[in-house]
Amino acid sequence: MTFKEQIQQGIPNILPQKAVYDPAINHAPKRKEILSAEEKKLALKNALRYFDPKHHAELIPEFSEELEKYGRIYMYRLRPDYRMYARPIDEYPGKSLQAKAIMHMIQNNLDYAVAQHPHELITYGGNGAVFQNWAQYLLTMQYLSEMTDEQTLTMYSGHPMGLFPSHKEAPRVVVTNGMVIPNYSKPDDWEKMNALGVSQYGQMTAGSYMYIGPQGIVHGTTITVLNGFRKIKQNPEGSLFVTSGLGGMSGAQPKAGNIAGCITVCAEVNPKITKIRHEQGWINEVVTSTDELVARVALAKANKETVSIAYLGNVVDVWERFDQENIKIDLGSDQTSLHNPWAGGYYPVGISFEEANDLMANNPDLFKEKVQETLRRHAAAINKHTAKGTYFFDYGNAFLLEASRAGADVMAVNNIDFKYPSYVQDIMGPMCFDYGFGPFRWVCTSGKPEDLQKTDTIASQVLEELAKTSPSEIQQQMQDNIKWIKGAQENKLVVGSQARILYADAEGRIKIAEAFNQAIAKGEIGAVVLGRDHHDVSGTDSPYRETSNIYDGSRFTADMAIQNVIGDSFRGATWVSIHNGGGVGWGEVINGGFGMVLDGSKEASKRLASMLFWDVNNGISRRSWARNDEAIFAIKRAMQVEPLLKVTLPNIVDESLL
Repeated sequence: MTFKEQIQQGIPNILPQKAVYDPAINHAPKRKEILSAEEKKLALKNALRYFDPKHHAELIPEFSEELEKYGRIYMYRLRPDYRMYARPIDEYPGKSLQAKAIMHMIQNNLDYAVAQHPHELITYGGNGAVFQNWAQYLLTMQYLSEMTDEQTLTMYSGHPMGLFPSHKEAPRVVVTNGMVIPNYSKPDDWEKMNALGVSQYGQMTAGSYMYIGPQGIVHGTTITVLNGFRKIKQNPEGSLFVTSGLGGMSGAQPKAGNIAGCITVCAEVNPKITKIRHEQGWINEVVTSTDELVARVALAKANKETVSIAYLGNVVDVWERFDQENIKIDLGSDQTSLHNPWAGGYYPVGISFEEANDLMANNPDLFKEKVQETLRRHAAAINKHTAKGTYFFDYGNAFLLEASRAGADVMAVNNIDFKYPSYVQDIMGPMCFDYGFGPFRWVCTSGKPEDLQKTDTIASQVLEELAKTSPSEIQQQMQDNIKWIKGAQENKLVVGSQARILYADAEGRIKIAEAFNQAIAKGEIGAVVLGRDHHDVSGTDSPYRETSNIYDGSRFTADMAIQNVIGDSFRGATWVSIHNGGGVGWGEVINGGFGMVLDGSKEASKRLASMLFWDVNNGISRRSWARNDEAIFAIKRAMQVEPLLKVTLPNIVDESLL
């Protein structure tokens, strides 16, 4: 059977052979026991809905075994035997170019080089899933191969509810992930609903098919590291940045450190993911002892090297040992998946990776106790370094939030705020998001590296032209972005699809996208998918990260994210998504994203202008209403450009009157 025939088949009528568990793959840890005996029966009934009753007797013991062994029913038997990667768009079957582009993106998110736990359909963050099981994948791909441009596929937390009649201007796919009733958004609620097969954690870009590997966060991380050094008025050369996490998103940190030009030490407890990042060239060296690490960092400082070093072990050991040796840490942070602290996002110090995984599944209460002990030690070690002059910032991974819940010394004097800022509060919010700059991205669906190179050149030319007339307030951002895109090829950022990320404002995004569309119309490049990280100006309401620099009391509201996805859907997005939980934890955030296919048509040109303008300025207007000076400047500028835009501006109160 050909690849196209397998896609069109969907769930096969004749079941494939039972799959052999491959220990060489980086698998998700076993999820904790949470279902009652009756709920386990319900989970089985839910899973069997996908199959003809003639298969039920055969599948029940198998699915029951998966539930007991792994805490989830993944349906390993249905995992396709073809290679999982983003194929050139013309290799997909279908009646709709837009649908084929979505298939390209889905397969990229499950590519072994991209996905964190590919056999469990998890792309990054420990639990950021594209689908809950392989039946959902097969059925979704079948629907996409059948759909026309007058249908819309609705996705309920990985489950394809079906194709519905719509129209050409409607989104081809509408995705929701984890959108549960607010009173049921505690971590154990997710564990139960996910084990039952009725909800999933889509992270940010995993469940919206827009993840592009570690590159997706490299640019933002580079900006953060560069501006961190600018904030402390220090040259990155010979300076030390200490952090942890080498997973899907955090794996970008060492590459960003190299681009910024500093010494980066990044700790990681998982040997498999450390090996992958080293083989991919995202880290330069791996060390396995603190003795070796101390000596290597001393040498790097003496020689003012630009080097990234992975320490295979717990980051707490690094912070404590560097304190004992009096090694100066200039910048410090943490990017472990603390949105998921009890299920593999953060590991306790003093026990092995294997022991921790066993404890996590079989004694979750003790595991939680050890994690919280580690958080207290972690924070105490950071406090010792900051007393010596280290600039530490929370990387929006819920480190300070979970440390505070563990009773660590991380609270400010007022016992309301944290003693350390979020990187959004200090850097990304005022310098990027308030001005409308965020992680715009695109994917060349032809799969040709030369197409990506052409788009890099186009984007660079557009930005250089815009920079000539850009106001002084955003010249630093423009120059950083021009430098980034010009160095994109030499930094070898591509993992998986031929994709690129670039921080740009609304004007930049629209003009770059229009230039791409014209190049497609001329036959210079193939179709392009536009998108962005949810971690952006408008897409996400997250009080401890994306909207942590909103100070008018509305940090915990989610109107912006919901308005954003609704607005994108009728302004021309090819697909839209809205999630609970991405980035900082289930119940802690609402975030949305989009995808847009450019095919060189006049219709695509109209859609990109309308949607991209809204997608950015929705967030700027909210930030302006919160009285953020940079956003007030940016939205006034937008109103001068677009006469149909009329935004309510805040009146500023004289503080002395209060």
